[in-house]
Amino acid sequence: MERDVSGRPSEARSRLLATASRVFYAEGLHSVGVDRILTEANTTRATFYRHFPGKEDLVVSYLEAADRALRDRFARTRAGAASAADAVRAIGVDIAADIRREGFRGCAFLNAAAEYPDPASPVRSRVREHREWFTAAVSDLFGQVGDGPAGPAAGHFVMLRDGAMVAGCLSDSEAVCTTFLDGVEGLLWSRSVAGGPKG
Repeated sequence: MERDVSGRPSEARSRLLATASRVFYAEGLHSVGVDRILTEANTTRATFYRHFPGKEDLVVSYLEAADRALRDRFARTRAGAASAADAVRAIGVDIAADIRREGFRGCAFLNAAAEYPDPASPVRSRVREHREWFTAAVSDLFGQVGDGPAGPAAGHFVMLRDGAMVAGCLSDSEAVCTTFLDGVEGLLWSRSVAGGPKG
């Protein structure tokens, strides 16, 4: 990554990535060409290739930026919660807030996976890494709520989240969010009931 004299990423790279992130999320990865990004970022082709060997590298950088933002948000939400159960609820509320946001178009990682079906591609690898982190982070929280293995509850939470992300841009977002948050409460309840299902 090319950096300026202060050690920060170069302004041109930041502008290219910000432009790509906006149009990739809004319109899709394959439908947006490099020329469109160059025009909107007011950048030359030579500058683009100095920072990104090709379009797929830009897509991977877009996903890496999205991953960093979500990890930071997760950490802030978790730090602000009084308990692990409250953290799970707060993360659910964050997800619901995204679904309600104007311009919401689903999960950037699920969208990328749909457009890059080859599991060996760098894009799918980045998607997989993000999902493995998220599942492990949620599992850690559920492990602090009740007893028994936390993996099933974490997997259930991720599936609820995936479904809400897809349904949220296809149907009534308020109904989707209500159903999703009710499901989160159900998972927390199941962890708290002695001898009950654990997710």
